[in-house]
Amino acid sequence: MSILAVSNLTKKFGGLTAVNGVDITVQKESITAVIGPNGAGKTTFFNLVTGVYQPDNGNVQLGSTSLVGLKPHEISRHGIARTFQNIRLFSNITVLENVMVGLHNHLKGGIFGTLLQTPSVRREEKRAKEEAYEWLEYVGLGSLLNEEAKNLPYGAQRRLEIARALATKPKLLLLDEPAAGMNPRETRELTEFIHRMREELNLTIVLIEHDMKLVMEISEQIFVLDHGVKIAEGKPEEIRNNVNVIEAYLGKSAVTGA
Repeated sequence: MSILAVSNLTKKFGGLTAVNGVDITVQKESITAVIGPNGAGKTTFFNLVTGVYQPDNGNVQLGSTSLVGLKPHEISRHGIARTFQNIRLFSNITVLENVMVGLHNHLKGGIFGTLLQTPSVRREEKRAKEEAYEWLEYVGLGSLLNEEAKNLPYGAQRRLEIARALATKPKLLLLDEPAAGMNPRETRELTEFIHRMREELNLTIVLIEHDMKLVMEISEQIFVLDHGVKIAEGKPEEIRNNVNVIEAYLGKSAVTGA
C-alpha cells in the first residue's frame, strides 16, 4: 500500500527546470532513497513535498489527501516531518526546548491560554516537557536535555533534529543527507537507528543521501534523479547495474569504456 504518490511534479525557477515531470510512489513503512548527482533536484523535490515550494505542475498526495497548496505547518499536521541537509536547530535554546518546538502543532492552549498560564495550559506544558524528554531518550540524548543545542557535537545535533521531527508525530519522515559529516562509526549507528525507527514507530522513511554504501544497505526502493528528471527506479541491485545511473554519476565514458 502506498503512502506517498507524486505525479508529474514540476518546478521551474526562471529558465531552470529544477524538477521535471517526476513520478514517485512510496510504499507504507518502507525505507526509500532518492539519489542523484549534485544539482539533480533532490532537495527541491523534498521542498515541494513539504510545501516550502509550490509546484508549477503535478500533484503530491499523502494517502487520500492532496498536499498541493498547503503550507509547511499544515503539511506537518497531516503527518510529514523532515530534517535538513544543513542542520536547522535553535542554537541558543536547550536541547529539550528544541524538541518542544516540534510538539507545538499538537498543543491546544492557544496564545491567550499561554499568556494567562491557565491551569490547563500548565498541565499541557508539563506533558509536553515529559514527551520531549521521552523523544530525547529515544534518540540517546536524554542526559543532555539542559545543554544548549549549539554545544552538541555534530552527530548529536543530527539526532536532535530527528528527535524534533519525531515529536511532530509523523507518518512519513524525510531525511535530507542524514549521514553528511559523519564518521564511519556514526554512519553505522545511524543506519541501525533508521531501521529501528521504521520497525518500532511504524514509520515510512525517505532519505536523500550521497553515501552509496548506506543507500544500498538500507533502502528497499531507490529513485534516481538527474537534472530534475527521474532516470531510474528499482531495488538496490537494479540501480547498481543501471547504465543510465552509472552514466549520470561517472559520465558516458564509464559506460562506453571510451
